[in-house]
Amino acid sequence: MGFSSLSSPGESVIVVMDANRNKGSVDALNWALNHVVRPKDTVVVLGILGEFGKKSSCFPFYMGIGISSIWERLEFSGQGEMTPKVLEEEIAKKREQYRCNLQPFYRQCKKNEVKLEVKLAAGFDPKKITIEEAQNSKTRWIVLDSHLKKDKAYIYEHVGCNIAVIKDKEVATIMPSRAPGCERIAKNPVIDGRDGSAIQPKRLQDEDLNVLQAAPPPPSSCWYPLSWRTGFPRNFTYTELETITSCFDDGNVVFEGENMKLYQGILQETPVLVKCFYDNDERFWSELKILSRVRHRNILNLVGYCCTDAFVYLLQDCPCNGSLDMHLLCDEKAKNLPWKSRWDIALGIGGCLRYLHEECLDGPVLHLLVCSSRVLFSHDHCPMLTDFTSAKLLKDDVPYDGVPFMDGKIECPNLEEDERLSFDVHGYGLLLLELITGQRGLGFHPHGEGQTLVDWALPLLENGSLSQVMDPRLMDIVDTKEVHHMACAALLCLKNDSGNRLSMSEVLAVVRGDRFGLS
Repeated sequence: MGFSSLSSPGESVIVVMDANRNKGSVDALNWALNHVVRPKDTVVVLGILGEFGKKSSCFPFYMGIGISSIWERLEFSGQGEMTPKVLEEEIAKKREQYRCNLQPFYRQCKKNEVKLEVKLAAGFDPKKITIEEAQNSKTRWIVLDSHLKKDKAYIYEHVGCNIAVIKDKEVATIMPSRAPGCERIAKNPVIDGRDGSAIQPKRLQDEDLNVLQAAPPPPSSCWYPLSWRTGFPRNFTYTELETITSCFDDGNVVFEGENMKLYQGILQETPVLVKCFYDNDERFWSELKILSRVRHRNILNLVGYCCTDAFVYLLQDCPCNGSLDMHLLCDEKAKNLPWKSRWDIALGIGGCLRYLHEECLDGPVLHLLVCSSRVLFSHDHCPMLTDFTSAKLLKDDVPYDGVPFMDGKIECPNLEEDERLSFDVHGYGLLLLELITGQRGLGFHPHGEGQTLVDWALPLLENGSLSQVMDPRLMDIVDTKEVHHMACAALLCLKNDSGNRLSMSEVLAVVRGDRFGLS
């Protein structure tokens, strides 16, 4: 027995919360609105009341807040000791609490053209009522309160949408929806990760990523990446790719390199990138292996893939506003990245790295190529980490023989997990320096060959001479607390010695300005 569907025919996001808690937490709803909800969506807040009367009883109560009206409905059934009248009085207390707690969100949703529904369920099994609610609507995401994390595995096995489990404020574990299987991939031991091996693909050159700045603008302000829509990522047919790329027209080629072509196409009236590799190209298998396991708003996510006899293809969201290093190179664009914007970029990419290191279901993922040329901007200027050709799952446990940073090559055979993760922490420190100085780590030679950005900036930061390294194009800006936070974090990242290795969570606490971020 369960709810009848009261959701709109459009896509919905279900936020499941423990309504038994004395003071209802809204972290799950706040995370959903900030990260996955889009205009025209329906947000269903499902409050679970564990027990009313006997456990065999079911007392469903619905209370919904819509855009243009407030509606309520009460139903009662079961053999519990409570009468419908007593039950209504008990639930009325929760209803009023929810009404007060969610009123600010109602105004926010109305402004953003989002429909907000609130449902209270008494006596139901949380995981079963969540699954039933998801099946009664076109659900794209289920967001679970941290107190319901024990039910995540069961729910994930019975629904086809994305699931997020709140760990802390603004921190969630992501369980991406499962893409339809590809027979070729299922038989490939590298993708399955069964043979314990890791791929060492060739890196794309930095200039390869800069061609993306010529991508067409999105069709409207309501455009959202394909990778976050229902049904993606998935396996594509070759015929579908022909339609997307206009039969692989040469006019749609935005880059051509060794054994790889990058096409620009349109799918569902949305720009998309199609990477064409020769069969068995290690870069394809490496990227697919990682991207099929991760999903984050600050990652250039996977839209789909295609396997043919001669070629293999990866489809990804198409960033429309170029790369961070190109913005730093251009004086006009650099001036349009004030300290607050650069701080937001640092928080976004830092959160992405924390997700890769600490939140992925398959264990930590090491990116290895963190720098400004690997950060691209979406249509709404959201920073996205790209180029996972060298990324690796640490559970593969394969010795790594070197990490190519912009300030030299570091030898690191047979390192422990925290030592490997420290390379991304170091790379993030370099990214912070690029944001602070406005200089690219690649090709930095202010005083002759051999001096890197770190060689030049680190001693000045250690001596407290922050003003000498700050981007002079923004020196007229008085409030620089954000750049001070980034500088403190950069110092910690770049001096991250073996005796006190920092996690990305600790580094992010410093970037946010939390002086208690480090114990």
